[in-house]
Amino acid sequence: MNIIVTGGAGFIGSNFVFLELREHPEDRIICIDKLTYAGNLKTLKPVMDKPNFKFYKADICDKTAMEEIFKTEKPDIVVNFAAESHVDRSIENPQIFLETNIIGTSVLMDMSRKYGVKRYHQVSTDEVYGDLPLDRPDLFFTEETPLHTSSPYSSSKAGADLLVNAYHRTYGLPTTISRCSNNYGPYQFPEKLIPLMIANALADKKLPVYGAGQNVRDWLYVEDHCKAIDLIIRKGTVGEVYNIGGHNEMHNIDIVKIILKELGKPESLIEHVTDRAGHDQRYAIDPAKIHAELGWLPETMFKDGIKKTIKWYLDNKEWWEDIISGDYQNYYAEMYGKKEVID
Repeated sequence: MNIIVTGGAGFIGSNFVFLELREHPEDRIICIDKLTYAGNLKTLKPVMDKPNFKFYKADICDKTAMEEIFKTEKPDIVVNFAAESHVDRSIENPQIFLETNIIGTSVLMDMSRKYGVKRYHQVSTDEVYGDLPLDRPDLFFTEETPLHTSSPYSSSKAGADLLVNAYHRTYGLPTTISRCSNNYGPYQFPEKLIPLMIANALADKKLPVYGAGQNVRDWLYVEDHCKAIDLIIRKGTVGEVYNIGGHNEMHNIDIVKIILKELGKPESLIEHVTDRAGHDQRYAIDPAKIHAELGWLPETMFKDGIKKTIKWYLDNKEWWEDIISGDYQNYYAEMYGKKEVID
């Protein structure tokens, strides 16, 4: 099969590309990424020369570019990871989130309809459900939980989800949606909580923690997430939504303390800062549906996954140090000049 993976130079997308090439060498992976600040072509360097992998630098909002790619590649499956995803950035500049996350999704689905894609999969987030109270540990997000967003980011993702459902109902586009909890693991952009805390701790810089750090997140190791998506696109029921959770709920402050302990750094590096506007209290997903229908369960407990993650960042300092310095953004220009689409 020909599988288009958008946002494939980003954190979760690149891990999905690696999984697919490893587990399904008979398939072709066509990666599309705009290479904005969070997309890193260096991440894909190990697979760029594989005969069943192809990379396009393009914007999913660009109808002309998407038309060219879909016409050339004739995809069987489209998996859309491409998204603006940082909540703080969405508060500062909502418009780019609406453009990429909603308009870009509509362009991809229009192309999927036109070129007879057999499955369009939208990678979404548990943040579309809003949050849960800290004093009700018995409550979890299910696929029937109403959408109740808190930020421009989560609103844009909820809007995209509604659009996907509308395309399925109105046009019969064969769609699926997955909503995941917080991911962590290799190749995560250093502005996110876990890699940011690792990088700051190693540099003996202050570790900024919102408020008292009591916000709770359900943490999912990225490879477990990718395995779930692989199951959904191959065996999931068309028109359905699947929640993907890690059963690893943690307070933010406890994660920071674990990282400091693993790195042998003092807790005095923690700096409590003014809380984020509209900060969600607790996310927790019930993944019973995907377990019952597809047999998926998370394989990585947080205590093991965080150690693997810290080790990866210690072993791959050049990767994230280049990002912090900004040098990674020069890599594409060095490799390909100003060419917009690699063919």
